[in-house]
Amino acid sequence: MNTSGDRLKALLLECNLTPSDFAAQRNVTPQHVNNWFKRGVPLSRLDELADLFCVNRRWLRSGEGSKHPAPLAATLPPTPANGSLPPLLAHGSEHTRLPFHRLQESTLQALPGHCQVIPRHALEALQVAPHAAICMSMPGNNMAPLFPRGSLLGIDRSFTRVIDGECYALLHNGRLRVNYLSLGHNGTLCLHSHDRLNHPSERYTAYQRRIQGLEILGWVFWWSCLRPNRPG
Repeated sequence: MNTSGDRLKALLLECNLTPSDFAAQRNVTPQHVNNWFKRGVPLSRLDELADLFCVNRRWLRSGEGSKHPAPLAATLPPTPANGSLPPLLAHGSEHTRLPFHRLQESTLQALPGHCQVIPRHALEALQVAPHAAICMSMPGNNMAPLFPRGSLLGIDRSFTRVIDGECYALLHNGRLRVNYLSLGHNGTLCLHSHDRLNHPSERYTAYQRRIQGLEILGWVFWWSCLRPNRPG
């Protein structure tokens, strides 16, 4: 990653954001984003994009220094040499670090060194076991504006029982999905989107779920996202 454009492209990949979706969120044309990839991020946009992706302005511009702001890095213990991430921080800590996962070759896999810190009492209040919780990026735009594509989601892998109207992460035909779920007649699984105008509900029988590899990965218990635009 020799240029700020290369680093921007890598950040979009980390967030599962396509250049066209990113352009729409920033109110620019896809050609603008392609120009940034080729010529580098404009100086006038560095602060905006550094804040958006929670990275250091200096790192985004030149690749020098730490990628993430020092105050955040200082709150995290060093990652073990083997790359594993302990579910809890040091003994007596009030926070839990949830490993970040992404879909690789149709399998959900942890990214060593990537995690999200969550207050431990919040997990306890939701009865979410730290060892069963992971983070991932919202893969589509069907749940906008509740959480748009690229939003960070917390998933409880131990909770796969369908509660009508609750939101779940799914694996379907080798791709990641997030939907509200409900159960229909004879155990039919119904998938609903927040944006129902552009994403109509879908229904799958037990047989269809089996042959299409439709698996419930877990319950969405937390999400975080930035506003796509500044008012005015």
